[in-house]
Amino acid sequence: MSARLDRFARLMRRRTTADADKPAADKADADKADADKGSAFDRRLLAPMMLGSVLNPVNSSIISVSLVPIGAAFGAPPSQTAWLVSALYLATAIGQPVVGRMIDLYGPRRLFLLGATLTGIAGLIGLLAPNLGMLIVSRVVLGFGTCAGYPASMYLIRSEARRTGRDSPAGILAALAVANQTVAVVGPPLGGLLIGLGGWRTTFAVNIPLAVAGLILGARRLPKEGPPAERGGERVRLDLPGMALFAAMLVPLLLFLMAPRADRWYLPVLMALAAAGFAVRELRAAEPFIDLRVFGGNAPLLLTYGRAVLTAVVSYVFLYGYTQWLQDGRGLTASQAGLAQLPLFLTGIAVSSVTGRRAAVRGKLLVGGVAQLVACGLLLQLQPHSAVWLLIAVALVFGVPQGLNNLALQNAVYHQADPERMGSSAGLLRTFFYLGAMVASSANGAFFGARADTGGLHGLAWFMLAVAGLFLTVTVVDRSLGRIGPDGDSSDPPSDSSSPHEPQQRKAR
Repeated sequence: MSARLDRFARLMRRRTTADADKPAADKADADKADADKGSAFDRRLLAPMMLGSVLNPVNSSIISVSLVPIGAAFGAPPSQTAWLVSALYLATAIGQPVVGRMIDLYGPRRLFLLGATLTGIAGLIGLLAPNLGMLIVSRVVLGFGTCAGYPASMYLIRSEARRTGRDSPAGILAALAVANQTVAVVGPPLGGLLIGLGGWRTTFAVNIPLAVAGLILGARRLPKEGPPAERGGERVRLDLPGMALFAAMLVPLLLFLMAPRADRWYLPVLMALAAAGFAVRELRAAEPFIDLRVFGGNAPLLLTYGRAVLTAVVSYVFLYGYTQWLQDGRGLTASQAGLAQLPLFLTGIAVSSVTGRRAAVRGKLLVGGVAQLVACGLLLQLQPHSAVWLLIAVALVFGVPQGLNNLALQNAVYHQADPERMGSSAGLLRTFFYLGAMVASSANGAFFGARADTGGLHGLAWFMLAVAGLFLTVTVVDRSLGRIGPDGDSSDPPSDSSSPHEPQQRKAR
């Protein structure tokens, strides 16, 4: 026994000596690896980011194939079922920048979890709704519930850049673009599949398991909030009057856009009065909800928001108008109409994936603008008995701008917005998208009568061509786009890190 103990002691001494003789270079390499790991984007955040971003766009599009069966179930005409679309837009357009600003100040975790809870409640209301009115309530709750996902994701990308001292990989922004915009077109195919399996109520009920997944991922992976944002040693407070006036400005505007008629003249008047009050409040507030001085002086960002409105008009006219025509004008079932949109989804995903790692946006927007014109021209070729291959071709071409434009606009906001207000700036991008969506909804109502017939579709196509032409013109004349990406000066100068909100370098990787 003593001999064995002596051998064991000699063995341990040799191991200790060997460890002590390890080259210093090996230890340095290990330290470097640990440092690199700490400076890399935390990929555990990807799952909640992607899921949170998906909830709103999928729900905004999944309803497109549900409108006809819901109208049949409750005996409601298209003018009433249109509220299912508008209710979500109204809640989201107001809620996105408001929730985004709260995320800027208080962090994303609590708001993400609250949003997931509201999303689940909305799904339950829709599953059990006895009438159209309760379905509309469900969509309002859903709109507010899905407001946190996208601003939280953009905030996390910026905060990770701040934590690591270097910009997040360009692939993260590309993945987010696929999730929060391109995946929107999976809504019609998914809705058609769900309706085929269990009826239109399943398009509401699908939010229940999605909300549960969001709660689990948010609770386990999102960082716990630190202290609220401060400026000059004092806590930055929410500009509640500014937020209220912002909502008071948007509500009459959106209601008017839903049905623009001369007898609703009072709505633009109310909007103008609220806008004036909002401007006065924000210019006087110490910590405004939207800093109009900075916002008004940022012409590139304003042009980006303008392009968001224009591309959303084209995208949502197609998403809803074309889908309804497939059912009424072409005679497809809801499931078949959803499947006819699948090529758009696949093309959009492919285009975003291939081009997403390039930070430059000008080329994307130019190609996307031309593709919009071509796609709108194809709509003019459609007839009640058009061949299936032509329907597929239309969806394939529309997938190109769907993948390019939304990705480019998101990248533009990331580079053009004030880093201190990344959440609210991202939320405003969604607000402008939904302003365009409301214009699209009005256009669908104006060109389609009792049925979505081929004549109405061709009228919509000419309207879309005009909007797409304006989008391309604005893009061509906007020279600021050349400064984003490797072909221009896309990077901010290095920060001295004196403030946690100073912009980091934004070089594409």
